[in-house]
Amino acid sequence: MAQKVLITSALPYANGPLHFGHIAGAYLPGDCYARFQRLMGRQVLYICGSDEYGVAITLSADLAKRSPKQHVDEFHAVNKALFDRLHFSFDHYGRTTCPGHVQMTQSFFAALEKKGLIEEKTEDHLYSEAEKRFLADRYVVGTCPKCGFQEARGDECQRCASSYEATDLKNPRSKLTGSPLTLKPSLHLYLRFDRFKEQLQEWLKGKQWKENVVRFAESYVNDLRPRAITRDSDWGVPVPGYPGKVFYVWFDAPIGYISATQEWNSEKWKDYWLDPKTKLVQFIGKDNIPFHAVFFPAMLMGQDLPYKLPDEIPANEFLLLEGKQFSKSDGWTIDLADFFQRYTPDQARYALAANAPETADAEFSWKDFQMRCNAELLGKLGNFVNRVLVLMKGTVPHAGPLTEIDQQFLQKTDLLMTEGAAQFETFHLRKASQTLMELAQAGNGYFDAKKPWGKGADPSTTISCCIECIKNLALLASPIIPETAQKIWEMLGFTTQLASEHWDAVRKKQIPPGKVLPPPQLLFRKIEDTEIEEQISKLGKKMATPVTQPSQITFADFGKVDLRVAVVLEAEKVPKAKKLLKLTLDLGTEKRTVVSGIALAYEPEQLIGRKVILVANLLPATIMGIESQGMILAASHETGLELPRIDHLPAGSKVS
Repeated sequence: MAQKVLITSALPYANGPLHFGHIAGAYLPGDCYARFQRLMGRQVLYICGSDEYGVAITLSADLAKRSPKQHVDEFHAVNKALFDRLHFSFDHYGRTTCPGHVQMTQSFFAALEKKGLIEEKTEDHLYSEAEKRFLADRYVVGTCPKCGFQEARGDECQRCASSYEATDLKNPRSKLTGSPLTLKPSLHLYLRFDRFKEQLQEWLKGKQWKENVVRFAESYVNDLRPRAITRDSDWGVPVPGYPGKVFYVWFDAPIGYISATQEWNSEKWKDYWLDPKTKLVQFIGKDNIPFHAVFFPAMLMGQDLPYKLPDEIPANEFLLLEGKQFSKSDGWTIDLADFFQRYTPDQARYALAANAPETADAEFSWKDFQMRCNAELLGKLGNFVNRVLVLMKGTVPHAGPLTEIDQQFLQKTDLLMTEGAAQFETFHLRKASQTLMELAQAGNGYFDAKKPWGKGADPSTTISCCIECIKNLALLASPIIPETAQKIWEMLGFTTQLASEHWDAVRKKQIPPGKVLPPPQLLFRKIEDTEIEEQISKLGKKMATPVTQPSQITFADFGKVDLRVAVVLEAEKVPKAKKLLKLTLDLGTEKRTVVSGIALAYEPEQLIGRKVILVANLLPATIMGIESQGMILAASHETGLELPRIDHLPAGSKVS
């Protein structure tokens, strides 16, 4: 039976949109690893989901004047859309607000309580008489006890960076109302982590993880103390027998991996979480090390069921943007809606993989992104594939006897494929990206050395060897840039999904001589200096955030809009306009010309024959010297732009 591999990526907090720094840390490495393990024929289950409880969410929801549920609903959808856009291959993406998570968390608590691992403590906490509630540190501001800064947060001073308890603040007050706070006794529950010290020390002994993970975990275990697991709140998983108490988010969040797996399959979840032969790999950022290497394992050890403990915890460092931390409030971020209108998911995936922050903080820079896309994806990989397939002219040739240079090239190909597999297996995504480009460059070097285009040359053997290399390039690229790998696979005449193939079987596949292959297509475009300069100029400029809701209209108002199905007959780019396409549409009874701002999301050839929805009674407008006779509808989001799909209705059909 194939080995079971259970993979998790840290549950993203549903309190704001993710950025590339998050993606590079716990998510892209997890997805590439999951894709590689599937290629190796292993029984993979890749789990993730939204972490949706906690004080930070209630505070943000309060400030936005909406309910916590409305708040997490929005960001769950936003972040899930980004993962979909980047072609992440989660087998299930859950939410900690699902009903099953409440039951699972409460069962964890019951097992710990039964074993005497939960204790009660009554201590003084900050209370707002005006709001009639206890306030967590995120809701508190006051005077820093160290430097005297009067607007210090409840957990850390922004001026001197000191950490403290909220009760240490001088003149504490509510962040929301400004009302003064008093100390009032409140009972809370603590988990006796100190009783797991020896068991955790034994478990950590001999772990071949990254040095920073092991060192941090061992240091933390040496000073283990009881830790509070409850909050005074109405947003969270309720604590049985303790009205008004919910579980602290750090306690319930990792249990979300299990509840999401149970939601995936109410019976098969046990085959992964309760089987000691399962390999459990948890991808996290370095800020999550204590929760995954200490607290969650202890919680698992305290259960009646034999839960699987983590086998690997590949914790990555942070990714910076042009040398600084990502910050939406400071405008130091990337507008992902604009990004995905200009660039492909695979360009993002490759650039992030090539700079993966595996052993130290790494950096995303626009100039490096341009270099990765132009010099490596386009110049090495795309160029090699295109020049070979163009010279081949459609039909796979019969290879002649192999010369020494042919044999050396094929041997190098085999060696690089072996190295790449080992790098994926051991979480060295950055090295795997380098090996991919080394293989592409080896192909270019061999092709140049053989000069199969020269006068009197017989290109058959050279092309045959290059076709073998291209096949291996598709396979090696598949975990990192799956969409591009599939395109290459199809250009070699295959009709299956490469991601569903087996690594060893693909390595052995032969593309038979005489086979006619489809015409090659360009895989990447060149990124110009001007567009990179434009992106750099945006840094530090805050993006406008809409604060008003759209005004309501009556049904009669809506009835004035004439929406019709139209078929795209012709499409071409508008000169000197990056975002505009000129479309010729068939409405069934007439043809229309429409100018549409979708050029960054769709190539003209992608639209020919496609059905779109046209606002047919819009007054004509002249755009870039072209009269536009209507407007087509598209859905937009920060992760990109997409046209609605109409499959069967004829041109001219009314949409209502």
